[in-house]
Amino acid sequence: MDYDVIVLGLGPGGEEVAGSLAAAGQSVLGVDERLVGGECPYFGCIPSKMVLRGAEVLAESRRVPLLSGQSSDEPDFGQVAKRISDEATDDWNDQVAVDRMVGKGVTFARTSGRLAGRADDGRLRVEVGGDTHTAARVVVATGTAPALPPIDGLADLPRGVENLVWTNREILRAKVAPASVVVIGGGAIGCELAQGMSRFGVAVTVIESAPHLLMPEEPEAGAVIAEVFERDGITVRQGVGVQRVAAGGEGVIVTLADGSTATGEKLLVAAGRKPNLDAIGLDTVGLDPSAKHLDVDEHMRVLRDDAPVKGVYAVGDITGRGAFTHVAVWQARVLEAHLQGKAEPYGGYHGLAWATFTEPEVGRVGLTEAQARDKGLSVRVGVQQISSNSRGWIHGPGNDGFLKVVEDADRGVLVGATAASPYGGELLGMLTLAVHAEVPVATMLTMHYAFPTLHRGVLEALQALA
Repeated sequence: MDYDVIVLGLGPGGEEVAGSLAAAGQSVLGVDERLVGGECPYFGCIPSKMVLRGAEVLAESRRVPLLSGQSSDEPDFGQVAKRISDEATDDWNDQVAVDRMVGKGVTFARTSGRLAGRADDGRLRVEVGGDTHTAARVVVATGTAPALPPIDGLADLPRGVENLVWTNREILRAKVAPASVVVIGGGAIGCELAQGMSRFGVAVTVIESAPHLLMPEEPEAGAVIAEVFERDGITVRQGVGVQRVAAGGEGVIVTLADGSTATGEKLLVAAGRKPNLDAIGLDTVGLDPSAKHLDVDEHMRVLRDDAPVKGVYAVGDITGRGAFTHVAVWQARVLEAHLQGKAEPYGGYHGLAWATFTEPEVGRVGLTEAQARDKGLSVRVGVQQISSNSRGWIHGPGNDGFLKVVEDADRGVLVGATAASPYGGELLGMLTLAVHAEVPVATMLTMHYAFPTLHRGVLEALQALA
């Protein structure tokens, strides 16, 4: 068959591209051997936040004696597991997503797809299952998978929901919480799931080889999360790597580089993601098959030596702009507009924003203080502690965190900000607009900030710029 567009990978970005172009009248083949919708709705954003929502309610119930009376709770992870299965994933059945996409006119193939060079007329050839199709354009949106680091003994342990080793895919299919878990990796996924499980009564140890938790964030954010974790009874080991793992103890014994050990019923590996690029035939179109990501321009055209590869586009995790659903969908909308000759909503990545949904939530946009200084900017920084903000003080227990703004003093605009706070991801909205649109700090200082609100902390951080 010959198509206008073939989309390899139907996660959030690929599904968006395929559905939109098909609805606009183009012939589209969508290819994915896994679930349509990708990691986010089945193993990532949605089910993990259901765990965290349940954990948040438990944490709040335990604050009742400090604020308003008496309370008790009996954690039941089974209720969250049922909600994930019934409401979020249809028991990991993607038929609704498939029907939605096919209803827009997409031809769907549940199999693997692989680039296979070009036909004589220059169109791209793609092997799909046992067939070969052609298209003028191919969109690569194959995403990433959980990475299993080369730790001695890890490959020898069985992985699966009922087995010793979990990634985010297995833990979010678990029906019962384990008694204990050791988490390798103190990034966003590891921290979110560690705190969520801990509040359901699981004994948790988090091991992070980097100097602090949430390493890409401001060091202060990692320090706040570590303090909250330890207060909640989570054991945190920072700045030390894992030497080996083996079956034993409660289930798994983890030996650290300093000779100490940790043991848990389960081992959760949250040590990053690996790109799904090595088996899709990149070399057949002149691209490096060992690439960790695909470089794209502002139209999402894949680049080789800074020049577009004719007809090859990419969106999502594999573009190296962060493993975020909102980035994949944003890139998809840019690409859709480009392929349809419409105005493209490309706005660059200087205002890229994301959130880690621990308590406190850690919202981040743009540069950290260190990144801004490394760029040679004339930096001013302003910080406001949430407990010193009126609404934060009223909030009481659970008001850990801060608001931090990073200014390019020469231009008088914010180039970065962090909101580590209750609802930090929501507070990020104003800061994202400020960084993205380069709103002058002088203008922000003239705004009205409702009192008493957490977002008034932005004003207080701006007033502290120095």
